[in-house]
Amino acid sequence: MNALPWTIYLSFAGAALCLLAGARSAAAARAIALLTSLASFAATLLAARSFVPGPGLETLVNVPWIAELGVRYHLAADGISLTLLVLTGLAATAGVLFSWNITERTGEFFALYLALIGGVYGVFLSADAFVLFVFYEIAIVPKYFLIANWGSTNREYGAMKLVLYSFAGSALVLAGLLWAYAAGGGNSFALGDLAAAATHFTRTEQLGMFALVFLGFAVLAGMFPFHTWAPTGHVAAPTAASMLLAGVVMKLGAYGCLRVAMPLFPVGFVYWQPVIAWLAIAGIVYAGLIALVQEDFKFVIGYSSVSHMGFVLLGLAAANSQAVSGAVLQMFSHGVIAGLLFAVVGRMVYERTHTRKLAELRTMPLHRRLPFAALTFVLAGLASMGMPGFSGFPAELTILIGTWKTSPLWALFAAGGVLVAAAFTLRAIQVSFFGTTDKSSPAHATPAHSHHYDPITWPERTGAMLLIAATVYIGLKPDALLGWITPALQSPLMQAVLKGGTP
Repeated sequence: MNALPWTIYLSFAGAALCLLAGARSAAAARAIALLTSLASFAATLLAARSFVPGPGLETLVNVPWIAELGVRYHLAADGISLTLLVLTGLAATAGVLFSWNITERTGEFFALYLALIGGVYGVFLSADAFVLFVFYEIAIVPKYFLIANWGSTNREYGAMKLVLYSFAGSALVLAGLLWAYAAGGGNSFALGDLAAAATHFTRTEQLGMFALVFLGFAVLAGMFPFHTWAPTGHVAAPTAASMLLAGVVMKLGAYGCLRVAMPLFPVGFVYWQPVIAWLAIAGIVYAGLIALVQEDFKFVIGYSSVSHMGFVLLGLAAANSQAVSGAVLQMFSHGVIAGLLFAVVGRMVYERTHTRKLAELRTMPLHRRLPFAALTFVLAGLASMGMPGFSGFPAELTILIGTWKTSPLWALFAAGGVLVAAAFTLRAIQVSFFGTTDKSSPAHATPAHSHHYDPITWPERTGAMLLIAATVYIGLKPDALLGWITPALQSPLMQAVLKGGTP
């Protein structure tokens, strides 16, 4: 476990090296980015080998930082954070491979990319609310520049909308944390100390603090109706940034809800619990229905991400061990699957066909021209639908069973979202890769469907196989992660939430 803090340090060091090397050699910047991502990923796997599941956070680093405010540089990990750290290493490595074609300001691109990754690692390792917030902000800033400089459709608008929503959510989180810090005596930002102080807060204070902190984090998690930044940002972002946005950045919001808002203010959570559940269900169904009628391939995947993140929020709202375990497993599963879907759409398809319009793609026999892309998307689509054998199946099933124990009505409505997901996924597969060649179609008049497309490159194949292997492995052996996650829920802080908000 002592290797985990190095994920942060390696990422920031790699970012600096990419910036320096990129000015002279794009190839050197790519190599540094790949080696840095692999080294950080290896550090998470090394920690996983020696990890002993159990309740509570295992302290890795704990030294004073801003003594006057009681802020300590406190890094710690448990099974929940380790699951998301492994996801981050996996997604970061795959993202570098799918960005191998970046030629414009390559060093700057990978410097921002690794800085974002370093911030994400920091959030998942922070046991001090102030340190967590600092890393959270570090992860937000690079997103703007990645999208605004290397994005495509309405990239300035998409980048600005994403950052405005993110910073608005951050402002709410900061307000709630400062309120709790002041009300608790202003002695410490440690998560455990804030939770202990919160037991003496009035019910009104708990309701207000929870609302601020949870909503602030939930905005980044794509909670309905504050989700609109996500599809716009996904579509505008370059492929690797889309993979990170869906794969790990949205998980920062859900992790903040689980790690900070719920255990610190359990009384407030119990009050707002039904509202959170119904908003999550609305997001599952609404975003799925919107995805069903989209004509832009990337928008389909963007809205599907919002729908699948709704299951994460529903699992948190159900607040029993099974549902919350499923929610964390869904964070991992969705991170892998969404990254794979965006890689196929943004890199394998769009970079070759130069279109994302389904009306045009349906006239191109992509299953023959790009068979590897077609096979990869079919597998990713089946995983996204929750088919057995892929990680989406145990994740969503665990959430629905856990939710049923809390409220059968919530589970029934959410199950309808599974059917909608199957509908929009099957439509996307059929239209984009196995569409018609009807000569009456206007798009058939274009010569695009007869073009020779560049073959899928080795970095693309390697990145795809890495993500496919992950979703299949967890689909066949979900206990590999649930065995880490479930014991972590036995900590005193989480038990306060799972037992109905009794501190």
